[in-house]
Amino acid sequence: MRGLTTHMVRVVPRGEYMLTLKAQGVLIEGSLEELREELYLTRRAVQYIVDCLWELDKLPTINQAHQMFYRMLRQQGFRAHQAKQIYKYALTIVKSARENNGGKPLLKKLTVRLDEYDARVDLENQLIIVKLRNRVFKIKLLHRREYTEKFVGRKWYEVIISIDRQRRIWISIPFRWGYDPYRPRSIISIDTNLRKIVIYDGGRIRRIDTRFTEALKLKHLAECVQKRHGYAWRRNRKWLDIIRALHGRGSNIVIDWCRKFAKYIVLKARKTRSAIVLELLGKLWFNSSQKSPSLADKLSRFAYRRLQLAIITKAMEYNVPIVFVNPRDTSSTCPRCGAKLEYIHRLAVCRKCGFIADRDTVGAVNIYLKALKTLAPCLGSRGTHPMTDETRAKGGTQKDEPMTTHTHSYTNI
Repeated sequence: MRGLTTHMVRVVPRGEYMLTLKAQGVLIEGSLEELREELYLTRRAVQYIVDCLWELDKLPTINQAHQMFYRMLRQQGFRAHQAKQIYKYALTIVKSARENNGGKPLLKKLTVRLDEYDARVDLENQLIIVKLRNRVFKIKLLHRREYTEKFVGRKWYEVIISIDRQRRIWISIPFRWGYDPYRPRSIISIDTNLRKIVIYDGGRIRRIDTRFTEALKLKHLAECVQKRHGYAWRRNRKWLDIIRALHGRGSNIVIDWCRKFAKYIVLKARKTRSAIVLELLGKLWFNSSQKSPSLADKLSRFAYRRLQLAIITKAMEYNVPIVFVNPRDTSSTCPRCGAKLEYIHRLAVCRKCGFIADRDTVGAVNIYLKALKTLAPCLGSRGTHPMTDETRAKGGTQKDEPMTTHTHSYTNI
């Protein structure tokens, strides 16, 4: 599994990655107003450095940025290592904006980044102690102890503290996490769509209803409020709060559902010692936006990247193998004979071998077969083609048998 790569299949290699602990916090020492003041001063310092760097034709190195800004930050009362974090963060922001051909970044969130010299993490007591200039703050993490315990003893990278509009404190701590996936015995392929997630394990198809359409309706409702009031909603606090609430609810639905589904599929894969196979969808939104603006609008709440990131993150936590395949022709090729499929609405028909299935089933099976070509040596007796009599996979279906389907809808995992 180490470094396994072909033109069609990519396997996430074992190694060291970053997993982030994010939790809400409450101050037990220090005042919220003082913390907000420190975060505001930090944001202002970062924005000043961003403005300076944006005017340069060539970005400086870390050492050059140190010579340019360190003394100025120290004169404003920032601690030595916090000053370093400020100009490093500003340099990263400007570099990212230029690489993506964006405009000059404008910081809006109250956020501060601290390293081990200005922060102390005590997960056993769920306590974070930070030093900002000449002030000390103690923050209690409001999270389940069984969740934070799995990070105990692991090396952390930095502590990120932020305060949102509701004046809530959020703590994010990236931890170094060793990823050592097991040798898979089978494969679970996932075909992702706006309304359904289709799962194929070589024997049967399962369909799971998504909540992306709920989030899309909330997004459209917020846009209708904006259109109804023209530009007046920008100056009306009532309508502005309603619009933010609708967008926030839609975003929360997507985040919550993605995390629940990721946990469900990863635990299922670990139980059966399976590898999870996903599609490489990096250019999906860009390609769709060129063809249809309405489709691009739907993809804005499809959140396929967030879903895949949630699955990858949870898979790394449980050491489940992750495989990516090229999605090209997964919905247009017959999984039984390889011929070109014809479609009647969403029903695929192969004129050559008589194979009939819906579009989502075809996609999930072809994703499975693409990964199977590369992973077959790792799977042993299970690494065989599930669509024919001669090479039928263990527990698979016969050539003339219809694949069983199972519709599964859940709210809690």
